[in-house]
Amino acid sequence: MGEAPIKHDDIRPEPLTRALSERYLAYALSTITSRALPDARDGLKPVHRRLLHAMRELGLNPESGFKKCARVVGDVIGKFHPHGDQSVYDALVRLAQDFAVRYPLVDGQGNFGNVDGDNPAAMRYTESRLTAVAQALLEGLDEDAVDFRPTYDGEEREPIVLPAAFPNLLANGSSGIAVGMATSIPPHNVGELCGALLELNKNPNVQERTLFKHVKGPDFPTGGIIVDEAASIQEAYRTGRGSFRVRARWFREEGARGSYQIVVDQIPYQVQKAKLIERIAALLEEKKLPLLDDVRDESTEDIRLVLVPKSRTVEPEILMEQLFRLTELESRISLNLNVLDKGVTPKVMSLREALQAFLDHRLVVLQRRSNFRLAKIADRLEVLEGYLAVYLNLDKVIKIIRTEDEPKPKLIAAFKLTDRQAEAILNMRLRALRKLEEMQIQGEHTALTKEQKELKRLVASDSLQSERIAEEIRTIDAKFGGKTALGKRRTTFSAPPEISEDFSIDALIEKEPITVVCSEKLWFRSLKGHQDPSDSIKYREGDKARFWIHAQSTDKLMLFATDGRFFTLDCSKLPGGRGNGEAIRSFVDLPPEADIVTMFVHEEGRKLLLAATSGHGFITNEDEAVAMTRSGKKVMNIQAPAEAVAISFVSGDSVAVTGENRKLLVFPLAEVPEMARGRGVILQRYKDGNLKDARSFTWKQGIKDANGRLWEPSELKEFRGERAQAGRIVPRGFAAKLKFAE
Repeated sequence: MGEAPIKHDDIRPEPLTRALSERYLAYALSTITSRALPDARDGLKPVHRRLLHAMRELGLNPESGFKKCARVVGDVIGKFHPHGDQSVYDALVRLAQDFAVRYPLVDGQGNFGNVDGDNPAAMRYTESRLTAVAQALLEGLDEDAVDFRPTYDGEEREPIVLPAAFPNLLANGSSGIAVGMATSIPPHNVGELCGALLELNKNPNVQERTLFKHVKGPDFPTGGIIVDEAASIQEAYRTGRGSFRVRARWFREEGARGSYQIVVDQIPYQVQKAKLIERIAALLEEKKLPLLDDVRDESTEDIRLVLVPKSRTVEPEILMEQLFRLTELESRISLNLNVLDKGVTPKVMSLREALQAFLDHRLVVLQRRSNFRLAKIADRLEVLEGYLAVYLNLDKVIKIIRTEDEPKPKLIAAFKLTDRQAEAILNMRLRALRKLEEMQIQGEHTALTKEQKELKRLVASDSLQSERIAEEIRTIDAKFGGKTALGKRRTTFSAPPEISEDFSIDALIEKEPITVVCSEKLWFRSLKGHQDPSDSIKYREGDKARFWIHAQSTDKLMLFATDGRFFTLDCSKLPGGRGNGEAIRSFVDLPPEADIVTMFVHEEGRKLLLAATSGHGFITNEDEAVAMTRSGKKVMNIQAPAEAVAISFVSGDSVAVTGENRKLLVFPLAEVPEMARGRGVILQRYKDGNLKDARSFTWKQGIKDANGRLWEPSELKEFRGERAQAGRIVPRGFAAKLKFAE
């Protein structure tokens, strides 16, 4: 026998850029449409939709018994959702947590975690079933209300979207990060949503201010107080983007002999209580809460955090204001109403558009369910009419059945029946031939005919459909709205307390001397007291000392980076002296390719001379360079491959500049412009090399180099010139580093 032919793989050359772009685009689309963004119609992501559908198929209705969560998760990943079991269980758990979901869709039995952030029990120990809210989302699934599609393996079918009688998108909210986009929708009160939906259903052109009378703001499951102004909340709803400032709810509890304590009974949404207490305790240990003496957690099923002030004279409003600024007792909840419009197109919707998307979906569901019911009624009426025809002449029917070998054609011919009617008559049982049965059939026929007539009127009338949708919304409002225990608003609105304009939280920070130590690899820490450089200070392996700065705990530390950016850190918030400290990049967004030129304590009103390796420089006001955000403030525009290389405090009347070409130039300080931001002017011109250092000084006093030698005016005369000149070779004995003294 001959050798079998060699099979070659189907290898095709393809440019890497095209292959990557096509594959990444497919991944991005999959993440956006099938994982991270909710559908505007039912407010669910695919994993949640599949969970509810699988639980419904298992018969886990609110009135039925519980089943193990492992059984539910197994069905979901086996039939509908081919992903990890832990991720599916995490999604199931969240739907059952009443502190995470405003209107839970799953009724859980067992340990489903808590507000402290503790993990739930394993799925083999917990049990679950659907809630009434989930049942409202699934209502009509068997009545052709929505389209179905094959599952991933083609063996089952799953709904593309749920019928959703409950406005789940806004009521429960959603959050997710896709590729290039994200969504963040806080939960709302369903009673308020129903009020807005009724207004919009009655008049699609209703003014937004009418909707805002109903939907005043989010309603979080953990309560809290929203302290934003109504105007900013409404603007967020108009654009679909914004944020809400949420504070913990607290009250003063009187004690013996004029003492008092503060009790917090509601904390902001998605804040873990245990971590919150750890943060307060850490601030206490670091002496950053001078008005607070102690914090205790006395929570049982309800939250109860006790804050003990230092003395009875402490104003509770000022103490809480400090805690709000330094801890997660106040947090910002973002709004980014980015959803899948009709389940396909990502879109940032306004409040009106999100409500309208729900109404449009309900209209489609109503029409489809009505047409489905009409088809069922027509089918049943056809059979009933056949039965009634039989009852008029029972003897003849029985005779045909007894005497004919093929009775069906004879029945069809004798009574003008359809094939379906004849089949139904032949399948009748003898007990159905009694007189009472005929009356029941006649009654059913009459009732179905009446229902058919009403449904045809409904399908043909837009106003009747609008009225029916309004009835459904009122039903949801009655079951889950503000008059029920579940639907009662939990989050309230309030303006922040009036604090004097002269009041500053910084004034409450205890002023203590500290030493800021930073290593070569930018790990820094603060030591207590003003300490001199010492070998006793240890660094990470391969690291060494770089900056050693004396400051006060009330100071601000400024950092100047090689990309021309300034960063500002609060000295009271620097990491302590234990261990090797923390990386600077965990506090500021310093790009990986950038480095720190220097760091110093901020002084108001001071001027800075900035210079880059390209030879450009200018003077800026230090106050304008202060930036209390992680991203810093771009002050000097740097064009790669140049870098910021020198910064000095402005004093005197002259500027000295050195270059890598070993040339020195001295010129009047007045020739350097003052700018808030920019590239600057040329300080020294180079044929080869870059700028090495730049300093301002007083001509009569001279200037010291990095070795500490003072260069007198008489020695610097020949180096005087004008800005942007090349200068002359540095004098003999000048520091080899070509730098000036700090």
